[in-house]
Amino acid sequence: MNKLFYTIEKQFQLELGGQLKNPTIAYTTLGKMSPNKDNVVWVFHALTAASNAEDWWDGLIGEGKLFDPAHHFIVCANILGSCYGSTGPNCTNPETGELYLHDFPEITIRDTVNAFIELRNHLGIEKINFAIGGSCGGYQLLEWLLMEPETIEDFCALVTTAQESPWGVAIHTAHRSAIELDSTWKNKDLNAGLEGMKTARQIGLLFYRNHEIYDELQKEDNAEVTDNFRASSYLKYQGEKLAKRFNPISYYKLTQWLDTHNITRGRNQDVKKVLSSITQRGLIISVSSDILCPPEEQKFLAQHIPNAKYIEIDSLYGHDGFLLEYEKIGLAIKTRFPKIFS
Repeated sequence: MNKLFYTIEKQFQLELGGQLKNPTIAYTTLGKMSPNKDNVVWVFHALTAASNAEDWWDGLIGEGKLFDPAHHFIVCANILGSCYGSTGPNCTNPETGELYLHDFPEITIRDTVNAFIELRNHLGIEKINFAIGGSCGGYQLLEWLLMEPETIEDFCALVTTAQESPWGVAIHTAHRSAIELDSTWKNKDLNAGLEGMKTARQIGLLFYRNHEIYDELQKEDNAEVTDNFRASSYLKYQGEKLAKRFNPISYYKLTQWLDTHNITRGRNQDVKKVLSSITQRGLIISVSSDILCPPEEQKFLAQHIPNAKYIEIDSLYGHDGFLLEYEKIGLAIKTRFPKIFS
């Protein structure tokens, strides 16, 4: 795994009117590009992940696995606004010499894709032979399919949607409200809102999983328990775990970034018409128990993207199933794209 950094040497204009001076994109590559440049796999990561895709998707990426660096040149880039190497609130603003913190500008999914296009050009990639993304990784993928239809050949989008739903916006609003209630939130400090982010993460874990998996894994086996429940300990542990690795200002800003997702914005067409313009060969995967981006949303994508096939994976893991059900996902991809993944 080779983590690298690319600085875009210009004023990078943002969709909502702001700009970033010389933003940096952190990215990781695995394998080597073939002489014909026909083995590129681009992986889009989800909200609090990073460019080390081999670590967080180790069931699919690595030696002898579906995405094998012996055969593929695998690229995963860290999104703008994150705290894992790309320019975000924890970075220095070259205009002021101080950390961006709360002053980090509003960014959209399209801004992220535009930054990735700059990186693609820097790497000399003319075609992305296969692109894959789950959850908000799918948001980025759908935008790139529309913004550069000639670049991506085949794709797989998992547990994703054409536009952020009112349900999703409501959940993200609850995340942000939890952070805003933290008395430190307005402090000019990297840890502003840290305790609030722990609570926000607990809110998230209610929707990344579901009733069935909590009942399966967190159910008490002692009828006398009246406090310190396993489910309570689990949520608190997950909040603490995130607080050790992620920045609360990034978390807040990125939930706003999620809410900007709408493939129809600025295209003067309804969502069905926009989806119909995606002509690449695709696979749309849903998880049966997902309550964050339920299967109906993926069925809608597959119904209106002309060359897309749909598969629903049966899993108890809810939305997080796209990170955990790698055997089922791998089989679905091999079946849909046998010439690429024999």
